[in-house]
Amino acid sequence: MVRRLKDDIREIQGGFPTREVVQIDIAGLPEDAPELRLAKLLDEYRELREERLSSETKRKQAAAGLLVTGLQQRLLSSIEAFARTLRVHRKTVKKHWEQGGAGSAEPQVVQSQLDLLAGSVGSDDDRAGFSEDELQTEEEAQIEAVSAATVGPTAERSAKESFAQEQKLLDEMTEIAEQARDLPDARVKELLKWIRRNMCPDLGKPGAKWNDTRVIIFTEYDDTKRYLRQQLETAITDGDRADQRIAVYHGPTPPKEREEIKQAFNADPKKHPVRILIATDAAREGINLQAHCWNLFHFDVPWNPSRMEQRNGRIDRKLQPKDQVFCHYFVYKQRPEDRILQVLVRKTHTIKSELGSLAQVIDARLAKTLSQGIRRKALDQLATEIESADLEAEHRRTVEEELEAARQRQNTLREQIDRLRKLLEASQESIGLDEDHFRSAISCALELVGAEPLQSTSGGEPGPPRFSFPAVDQRHGADPTWAETMDTLRAPRKRDEKFWEWRSNSPIRPVVFEDTGTMDDDVVHLHLEHRIVQRLLGHFTAQGFVHHDLSRACLAQTKDAIPRVILLGRLCLYGPGAARLHEELIPVTAQWTDPKIRKAALRPYGREAETKTLNLLEQAFVDGHGRTISDTVLTQLQAAAPRDVQELLPSLQNRGDEYAQDAEEQLKKRGEAEAKAMREILETQKKHIAATVAKHEKMDPRQLALQFGDEESERRQLEADKRYWAARLESLEDELTTEPERVRGLYEVKAKRIEPVGLVYLWPVTG
Repeated sequence: MVRRLKDDIREIQGGFPTREVVQIDIAGLPEDAPELRLAKLLDEYRELREERLSSETKRKQAAAGLLVTGLQQRLLSSIEAFARTLRVHRKTVKKHWEQGGAGSAEPQVVQSQLDLLAGSVGSDDDRAGFSEDELQTEEEAQIEAVSAATVGPTAERSAKESFAQEQKLLDEMTEIAEQARDLPDARVKELLKWIRRNMCPDLGKPGAKWNDTRVIIFTEYDDTKRYLRQQLETAITDGDRADQRIAVYHGPTPPKEREEIKQAFNADPKKHPVRILIATDAAREGINLQAHCWNLFHFDVPWNPSRMEQRNGRIDRKLQPKDQVFCHYFVYKQRPEDRILQVLVRKTHTIKSELGSLAQVIDARLAKTLSQGIRRKALDQLATEIESADLEAEHRRTVEEELEAARQRQNTLREQIDRLRKLLEASQESIGLDEDHFRSAISCALELVGAEPLQSTSGGEPGPPRFSFPAVDQRHGADPTWAETMDTLRAPRKRDEKFWEWRSNSPIRPVVFEDTGTMDDDVVHLHLEHRIVQRLLGHFTAQGFVHHDLSRACLAQTKDAIPRVILLGRLCLYGPGAARLHEELIPVTAQWTDPKIRKAALRPYGREAETKTLNLLEQAFVDGHGRTISDTVLTQLQAAAPRDVQELLPSLQNRGDEYAQDAEEQLKKRGEAEAKAMREILETQKKHIAATVAKHEKMDPRQLALQFGDEESERRQLEADKRYWAARLESLEDELTTEPERVRGLYEVKAKRIEPVGLVYLWPVTG
């Protein structure tokens, strides 16, 4: 595997869009705007708690800081997300206050059990498939636990006064949040302005029409997702097909529904009404959403730069039809915390362009830097720490070795592309698959099963030619198993759609024989491995030629004056376990003479005449001359066919033996080459593992903590890795002998079969 950067590929080949990161400034708000007022009060609340808990244990102080940081993250996401978390925290604290404080009886919490306070559930978490209610219950349990464990002492007079001030702040924040949580905030208003300018000019008016523009809106929290959906649905409620314009993709979305959402969002906007996709970070990885979308909004800026980059990657990727994509985010100019969010966005660009696969090291350091949240009194220091977060010299050298300097990297890529082009040309020549012949074979196979051939449906639209595919399963007397095969040409079945309704309402899609270069689900790309193709071509290869059955004989017409005959044979070589190692068609060609005047057996052509005959055969199949052949000629050829086969069979056998000998030599060479390659791979693996072991033997144990934060878990993982490396090195010693020999054996020919498969007459058009 070779790691390459999008920017390098964009520079050399194109194919990726350029990304425009758009900052949307929000300014001119009144000082008592809920977004501004709550942020200020929360910062005051943090200061009071830290002062009151200054004499407590480091563990309790860290847990208290994590709690307020969680509140802050939710506030910067939405007041709705903040309000629910605040309500649970305030209720728990008030309960302990009324009980006179928890004192030494306060429950202990483990930092790792508070993961939902620090962010949303990751895609690889077992809880990713939980329902919203289940996740909310677990999150509230964590909030209650940490709130109870960090109440702190309330017996002393000074502590009581401080605690009372905290309660006053909690009451004030709760009142503001509850009043504002259902109202559109400044970001929603800006978002609606953008939708009106770019998607629906008459937004808010009855019957408002939408254009074809689509947009993705990302948020980290389900609370914010629900808030966004409610606000947007309210804004578009009177518009055209309003109930179909918004889709939601989040953790609890079932797999089938996820697939439907992706298909709908990637469908042609003229065929599907969805225009807005609201997504949590469940959609930030491994999903193609770029077919008809080039605008994305970060409703909240994730504190982990890699998450933001992954979100942007949903539209900034291959097969994006636009040359430029736009990734938007909001900044409250009057809210000090947003300065840090701006720094994080800039750091995202730095990580993307410079740090490569070791970006996770920076992510871990930034997570530690932001673990206690964004303090207003330390904004300058925090911004500096984020901007200066970088790799140590050793890691920087690793990055430079991995990604190379830009010029060298791109030159290497150019050389690799050149090699791949030559390999592609060689493979195309070796396979010899001609698109016209392939399409002709499919049409011929359709006719053999009693269906109509492919019909062109291209009407000048861009892209490769399209062809209609006949309903093979609906013809009279059709094999009922064709219905299931034909389902591969239908549009995917919708969730909860009855099977019989789907078959009835989903027509057969057009087919193409070239890559469309787009994520177009309106057509089906037929290739050699497609189920339809495999079944149709099977009619040509399922049975060998039977001497008394002339259904395997055919007649083609050419403009050449000489009647010719071709006996087609098939050579098959089999290896261990009857594995088919080689299959090849063998032609034997000859000038055809009427048996009544034939003085000797048919004599095979030499190389030059045979080449001409095969070229005439290929052209005849493509051209498909349709002049009627007289019954006299047909009767004459049918009578001659058995004798013609018998006379050409010895030559077919001799040629098959020659082909087999050559193929066996090639297979032996291939086996040797692959055995050598296998040995090189194993030796490289052995060297790599040995070098890795040596590197970690020299590593200072303190580096684990510096790199990853959780030293103990990393130490356990490293010990497990070392045990695996030792076992792997031992097994590699044996594999260096056994694996190359096993690979050679795979290419050893155990059986050979030569059989005739067809007889072709080339008859002059002139008669």
